[in-house]
Amino acid sequence: TKPIKFSGTQLSLNLATSASGSVRVEILDVGGKPVPGFSLKGCPEIFGDTPNRIVNWKPGADLGNLAGKPVRLRFVLKDADLYSFRFTKPD
Repeated sequence: TKPIKFSGTQLSLNLATSASGSVRVEILDVGGKPVPGFSLKGCPEIFGDTPNRIVNWKPGADLGNLAGKPVRLRFVLKDADLYSFRFTKPD
């Protein structure tokens, strides 16, 4: 993505995958380098058809620490559709 600033502590996706498909997300700095704790390797594959799937990375990765800072998102889709994404706060 282009650089974006967000507020919130969670990334929510509206997506649909096939039975063998998946989505993974990586957060990059404005220069295009992975932010520690938010690499593709740290993001488990996401499966299903849902309008509100929260993305997780390895334990200890706190998305709230990046709020207000410019970042880029990299989405890797395998036989999947990504309809939208948004940053939220837990209810």
